[in-house]
Amino acid sequence: MAVLEDKSLKHDPLEALITTDEETGMVGAFGLKPGTVQGEILLNLDSEDEGELYIGCAGGTDVTASLRYKEVEPDPEDIALKITLKGLRGGHSGLEINQGRANANKLMVRFIREAIATYEARLAYWEVGNMRNAIPREAETVITVPAGNEEEILELVSYCENLFNKEYGAIETPVTFKAEKTDMPAFVVPEEIQDNVVNAIFACHDGVLRFIPAIPDTVETSSNLAIVSVKDGMVEVKILARSSSDFMKEYLTTSLECCFSMAGMKVVLSGEYSGWQPNVDSPILHTMKEAYKKQFGNEPAVKVIHAGLECRIIGANIPGLDMISFGPTLRSPHSPDERAYIPSVQKFYDFLVETLENSPEK
Repeated sequence: MAVLEDKSLKHDPLEALITTDEETGMVGAFGLKPGTVQGEILLNLDSEDEGELYIGCAGGTDVTASLRYKEVEPDPEDIALKITLKGLRGGHSGLEINQGRANANKLMVRFIREAIATYEARLAYWEVGNMRNAIPREAETVITVPAGNEEEILELVSYCENLFNKEYGAIETPVTFKAEKTDMPAFVVPEEIQDNVVNAIFACHDGVLRFIPAIPDTVETSSNLAIVSVKDGMVEVKILARSSSDFMKEYLTTSLECCFSMAGMKVVLSGEYSGWQPNVDSPILHTMKEAYKKQFGNEPAVKVIHAGLECRIIGANIPGLDMISFGPTLRSPHSPDERAYIPSVQKFYDFLVETLENSPEK
């Protein structure tokens, strides 16, 4: 939600702009038509740390790799196992991408590739993730293996569970990685397709690629291997690439395109948007810094955020807006653990009222 102030209006000088589908692609912000609002100052109420004012954010591109294949029947002597991964924290792929949290797709592919290479496993089904901007936290796959290799596969599952907990014990809640017998699927992925897709997922970059050289504690470029779906003769991989540098964003998306193209997959880039470039001389920034210090005795932090904010899209549709993004303290947005720190809500509200009462002439 954003509040815009129009100094040309004689009555009711506030406009409220509420956009839809922020979590799944900023659809509402992209659909905003020039002239819809008259405001000159944009207060974007969509940041996650009280006491911080955001004046810039990363841009992004949706990367989608897909491939249709003709399913084949499994070996009738094989058995089928459902493999499930749970216990990861997940989180926001912009705000928490730098915290070293595990990605369910990247953990699962380590197991799958070893099971294929060593124990003659065949991939039948893979379903992980539901939103591009959420780090996937659970995974489910179905594989088939020769009946004689069942014990070794179960040992590999146990080994991976111990390994993942050792690697991520300081970051994640206890990880559970389990296998159970399931009904034999009617079809599996052809071997060559399976191998190429698994190798591409294994090789795909995930996580932080680079920090901003001039601001080394802020992520500049990252990717989130968000969604993998293999079922019904179709492979689909969805990634969100982010960067505050258009040049690095192009580099990252090109590398992802190359990775999946080598697996014979069709790669489509969509939803591209540039970052929101900070304006340190913003009049509303100066006003809000003074108002915050007057109210609470200390200056707010002024930052650039790696997550995507509506400001960069709205600002492109309505040139010349003076923009700030701020809000109460939230944690793990876009995940089942999303929560608000209640004591921050009153401070945020009081600060918003003070800002509106003292907003400058633009």
